Amino acid sequence: MKHVPNYNFVGNFKISNLSSLFLVLVSLILIFFKGLNFGIDFKGGTLIELRVDSKIVGIADIRSSFSNINLGDLNVKQFGKEGDYLIKFEKKNFDDKNNIKTIKENVKNKLQTDVNFRRVENVGPKVSAELLNSGLLAIALALGAMLFYIWVRFEWQFSVGSILAIFHDVLITIGLFSFLSLEINLSIVAAVLTIVGYSMNDTVVIYDRIRENLSKFSSSKIEEITNTSINETLSRTIITSLTTLLALVSIFVLGGEILRGFALAMIIGVIIGTYSSIFVASPILKYLNVSYKTIAKDQENN
Repeated sequence: MKHVPNYNFVGNFKISNLSSLFLVLVSLILIFFKGLNFGIDFKGGTLIELRVDSKIVGIADIRSSFSNINLGDLNVKQFGKEGDYLIKFEKKNFDDKNNIKTIKENVKNKLQTDVNFRRVENVGPKVSAELLNSGLLAIALALGAMLFYIWVRFEWQFSVGSILAIFHDVLITIGLFSFLSLEINLSIVAAVLTIVGYSMNDTVVIYDRIRENLSKFSSSKIEEITNTSINETLSRTIITSLTTLLALVSIFVLGGEILRGFALAMIIGVIIGTYSSIFVASPILKYLNVSYKTIAKDQENN
């Protein structure tokens, strides 16, 4: 017979909920007052990928070679192989061949070595605004689709818990990016959408078991049923989260600079999503006094 752990999750609901509320409030304050560090995708600008001799040139030299050109806000990162650099600057409409030729000659003279401009991309203000609106719309539609799914799949009490858990995960993830001033680009939007799906999947597994146990133990209190259900699905939750994190940590360490932001957002989201399915979504059923009778009544009304 399979051994089922008996951890007292319900006993920690109060302190975990206060912690979650604090983190959500801090995240909202950071997002509204500190703001987000939007990348070129959303605020517009130019991106240059170049390769130089790594034995001669370092990241400080690259930054110095661009500093005497009026390009606005400048960001230089090393990625991939040694000698590969990603330069992002605020100035838009700078992909003209003459302008790039001028930059190349200036950088080459400054560094005293050959510079291979491997990629040049420009995002104008109109395109960046459209991308930002599309990203926000995608997140809103994903949340709406999840709300509809839970509304059809479960009773309204479960819908409230799952949606609060999703908002909890997304806000804290974005708040952490704001706190660390990490760049928000299209890959981060993709990560947020993935987090929404992951968090919902984890919550649905626990909710399924809770509803099943409500029928089996109709006379038991929701606290007991919730605790039992979380313990029964705990091994599945841990195994799923750990295997996902192993893949994400590998991408974060070995995937290079371009994939690092996406992997970090996913790592944060998976950890918070696993936490919220237990300590945010599940306690809502307790606070709403869910029981076998209320579920049966809702089913009859529907």
